[in-house]
Amino acid sequence: MLKRVVVVGGGAAGMLAAGTAAGRGLQVTVVEHSQRTCKKILVTGKGRCNVTNNCTPDEVLKNVRSNPKFLYSSMEAFSPADTMALMESLGVPLKTERGRRVFPVSDRAADIAAALQRYAGDCRVVFAQAKTVETAQGAVCGVRLADGQLLEAEGVILATGGLSYPGTGSTGDGYRMAQELGHTIVPPTASLVALTVGGSAREECRAMMGLSLRNVRLTLFEGDKRLYTEQGEMLFTHFGVSGPLVLSASAYLRGKGGAAKIEIDLKPALDEETLYHRIGRDFEKLAGKSAANSLSGLLPSGMIPVMLARWEIDQSKRVNQITREERRALVGLLKHFVIPIAGKDDISRAVVTAGGVSVRQVNPRTMESKLVKNLHFAGELLDVDAYTGGYNLQIAFATGHAAGSYILEDR
Repeated sequence: MLKRVVVVGGGAAGMLAAGTAAGRGLQVTVVEHSQRTCKKILVTGKGRCNVTNNCTPDEVLKNVRSNPKFLYSSMEAFSPADTMALMESLGVPLKTERGRRVFPVSDRAADIAAALQRYAGDCRVVFAQAKTVETAQGAVCGVRLADGQLLEAEGVILATGGLSYPGTGSTGDGYRMAQELGHTIVPPTASLVALTVGGSAREECRAMMGLSLRNVRLTLFEGDKRLYTEQGEMLFTHFGVSGPLVLSASAYLRGKGGAAKIEIDLKPALDEETLYHRIGRDFEKLAGKSAANSLSGLLPSGMIPVMLARWEIDQSKRVNQITREERRALVGLLKHFVIPIAGKDDISRAVVTAGGVSVRQVNPRTMESKLVKNLHFAGELLDVDAYTGGYNLQIAFATGHAAGSYILEDR
């Protein structure tokens, strides 16, 4: 008689775990809260799905923010190269882009979702809400659904995700189920999320809402301590700032904000002295124009009113009357455009949830609970998270593979 496994959660980790367990000859049922599997994958990478990072396991661990040592065994057993080989074998050609980010050649996240569904093709899928994991004599014996139905099983894998993007099915049910079985839950927080601003800076951001800045350098400070700096793209929103640079920076922000600020270098290719002389040459050509019309060659139009207000210059002043001190002040603003950070946006809009099931209570090789026999965990539900670049999906795949490989082993 086939041994039965229930996987709770039909996302990246759950489907990888399900397919791996089924490949070992186990009878697998996937319980998914949403009306389709792999729903969150469809919105990752702006609908393109940054499926992994084309690097070594050690390099992945260097980009893991929480508990990287816990992932050593699973990442060695299922590396980014293994993820790429699996996707290719499932009919999804891949490509590597800037930062070693790996995407499907088609730029369609749906192709990755379909591949995972094919991988778990022999598994039964039940679209329902899991209520509890049932146990007997210290071991799991099944999963109770919200309608009272019991799915009997000798093994259970919890892969329910975190609290980000609840519309995709990540509602935090896994935390509750794990806690009811005695597991410690590290309080979930938002990671890879937009940042909010307050006061006059909020009005400035609202005035620039929708404006995207490219090839700028963003530096995050908490007090006087520099936490993060990188060059790339960011976006102004009605409540603050977002975009790739900001999402990456948010993972380094440990506090709630208040003492934090970001500094934007709008001209990272030029040092201050070079920029000063460039502005001087530009101003020579604009000598008869007003200060209000002097910045179009330096900034996108949507940012000019805010910069003029910060510059605190008489906007009717002729360019040829702008003093050296005023030009130096403009250089300072262009190289050090500071925005105070009030905090992180709501966790429901975060790309990734930090926190979760304490890894101290989980076997790092097998992902089995140290408290409940034949209960395994995978993915975002665990207290592990990483920076941007495909690392979080790689964590989901590696932990899912470990759970699927070892559940009910020799039992």
